[in-house]
Amino acid sequence: MFNVKCLNKIAKIGTDHFDPAKYTLSDTCENPEAILVRSAKMHDMTFNPELVAIGRAGAGVNNIPIDRCAEEGIVVFNTPGANANGVKELAIAALLLASRNVVGGIEWAKSHQGDTGVAALAEKEKSKFAGCEIEGKSLGVIGLGAIGGLVANAAKGLGMKVYGCDPFITVEAAWGLSRSIEKAASYDEIFASCDYITLHVPATKDTTHMINADTIAKMKDGVRIINLARAELVDSQAMIAAVKSGKVAAYVTDFITDDLLGADDRIVCIPHLGASTEESEDKCAVMAVRELMEYLEKGNIKNSVNFPNVELPHSGDTRICIMHRNVAGVLSKISTAMADAGINIENMINRSRGNYAYTIVETIGQVPEEALSKLYTLEDMIRIRVIH
Repeated sequence: MFNVKCLNKIAKIGTDHFDPAKYTLSDTCENPEAILVRSAKMHDMTFNPELVAIGRAGAGVNNIPIDRCAEEGIVVFNTPGANANGVKELAIAALLLASRNVVGGIEWAKSHQGDTGVAALAEKEKSKFAGCEIEGKSLGVIGLGAIGGLVANAAKGLGMKVYGCDPFITVEAAWGLSRSIEKAASYDEIFASCDYITLHVPATKDTTHMINADTIAKMKDGVRIINLARAELVDSQAMIAAVKSGKVAAYVTDFITDDLLGADDRIVCIPHLGASTEESEDKCAVMAVRELMEYLEKGNIKNSVNFPNVELPHSGDTRICIMHRNVAGVLSKISTAMADAGINIENMINRSRGNYAYTIVETIGQVPEEALSKLYTLEDMIRIRVIH
């Protein structure tokens, strides 16, 4: 029986995948083998020794101490692509909000509630809220992963000329792009040539404040910028100054900060609604639960952010799942220890990611306890799980 703790409300369509004969689901469990989480902050949590996996029902994992989890042998999963369509649709809405002063018009209308002759007044005042159309304009998409690729394709379908830039694009993501998307050689090329720029990259030390006073200066006058990815990507003070000067015609972001809110009517702050759709929450829940089940029951890893993806069909009698440091000689030590114990390895797979590696060993017959004890004493071991 596996104990799973929910730190946030997780869509029932996902948790219903847990077989009650194998899983106990609770929000109060003190010694869980797995945790399901959305936005709860986990950096100050102490993890119990039984915890082996955390499933984040969403793409971002900033609320989870990834490196500490790796050191403690805890696999952290996320759900890339599950909420992509929801964010894509909000990105299209953001393009329109950046082009047409819909928000300002609505606020104006609300301010005249109770007045008479409002329709005639609106005809006189509506020019204050005039904007432009997106058809025929150029859009630069920075980051062409699950979300950025969908946004690029959708914008192309709306008649925009689309440029994409992603130095780390995967083969799978490239296959999903429309052939009509223009490849930009660098971010600077997008800055110099695009009427609109939308950001779809994670927040890292290299991308933090990638939109700043210097990069904004490289952009076209009147550029419109959309950020539904991470607040840290944009230097908010530089953005406020650029909007006030007219260099940036509009900024639409899914992240409210104290300094942005109310700074200028051309800055539109959305309260983090990117993945806030019923469909996105359902898809994320289902994917996170399936990832946890696959790991808990079979030891397979898919969509981990701190360990390599490793999958192997369970064909033997015993499966030994070994987390270890990615250093030379570990695999030979594992093989030698098992050979010395007279254990025949039926199948074996190993993958690494950065400083960490994961090895699955399939054996015929049961593995003696003394053999497992030898494995535990090997240098550079982090965690060993045995699955029958």
